[in-house]
Amino acid sequence: MKISSYLHFSGQCEEAFNLYAKVFNAKPNGVHRFANSPMASQAGPDWGNKIMHIDLPIDGQILMGSDAPGPYFQKPQGFAVCIEPANETEADRIYQQLSEGGEIKMPLQETFWAKRYGHFVDRFGTPWMINLSKPM
Repeated sequence: MKISSYLHFSGQCEEAFNLYAKVFNAKPNGVHRFANSPMASQAGPDWGNKIMHIDLPIDGQILMGSDAPGPYFQKPQGFAVCIEPANETEADRIYQQLSEGGEIKMPLQETFWAKRYGHFVDRFGTPWMINLSKPM
């Protein structure tokens, strides 16, 4: 079994996933737009080029997302996408790139449980945690 995160955006999905693809050195499997779907009429005329579905494979996991038109969008809350990088250098790089322009909740630092831990909301409104665990 796999568990994947599915992120919703209010029109910024393409911009967000362009950043995520760069940060994680990944390439989307597919991008489906509202204009080419049976949902085109539900999305509205200015949403034809917005993302109906995208998936980005990252090291055997898949991060998925879409733009949620109008009343279907709700601000993310009560969760965070947790990244467990391989080392401190990767933790620092990912934190720096994803948190730029966002809101820092806890700066990336060493804690009693982690070599590096940080919590932030990126500039698109997605909550993230970077956690590089220490051996316990």
